[in-house]
Amino acid sequence: MNSEEIRLIEELKIRQGDTWRVLKIMSEFVQGFDALSSIGPAITFFGSSRLDETDPYYKKAYRTAFMLGSLGFHIVTGGGPGIMEAANRGGKDAGTLSVGLNIQIPTEQVPNPYQNISLNFDYFFVRKVMLLRYSTAYLIFPGGFGTLDELFEALTLIQTGKSPRFPIILFGAEYWKPLLDFMKNTMVAYNTISKEDMNFISLCDTPEEAVELIIEEMVSLYRKLEREEPFNPMFERLKTILSGAGVLS
Repeated sequence: MNSEEIRLIEELKIRQGDTWRVLKIMSEFVQGFDALSSIGPAITFFGSSRLDETDPYYKKAYRTAFMLGSLGFHIVTGGGPGIMEAANRGGKDAGTLSVGLNIQIPTEQVPNPYQNISLNFDYFFVRKVMLLRYSTAYLIFPGGFGTLDELFEALTLIQTGKSPRFPIILFGAEYWKPLLDFMKNTMVAYNTISKEDMNFISLCDTPEEAVELIIEEMVSLYRKLEREEPFNPMFERLKTILSGAGVLS
């Protein structure tokens, strides 16, 4: 076998591998769309996998998810430990749907045990689509690179008009204020973002504040659906939740 024949065989192997990879990616999208198409309205929680149940933010994430779940919101997380576990745990204890979208990485190989729906993904970008697509609000607790990636992905999609605007709420002023100061004092000053882009983000410090912000945004969404899409299934679900919360007049 000459060198040209060997090269062609190796090229075929690479192409075949890519073809099967595309099919695997498609199967993950189909799995996610099929399982999650009717879970809204849902609140997606992000945050560090390294914070255990003794951490104040773990306790606050649990409390926030429990309060939202008690109102009828479904809870979605990345399925791992830390803040994700706290939110799934709070949602499950509240009796609402608790969804975990797990990713296979060394520190999160075992899904937390507080999930009614548990999906597994190999590809981060597929998982991020699922975390975004079926969420009506993002609640972002202190976290690392992955949390920042998800935060800026959401901001970019909203800024560029690729996604409808939805609430992005940062939980923990002490943790997030330096980042917000950088965005306001450096990024805006350098004109790499506009001053109006800062309006995409809200900040809170307590579960009560988080719930209040989400309810306020959901009332706005409800009014929009009432005007434009009264037959959207989300409209009736929001009506039930907001009526139960006593915020519809």
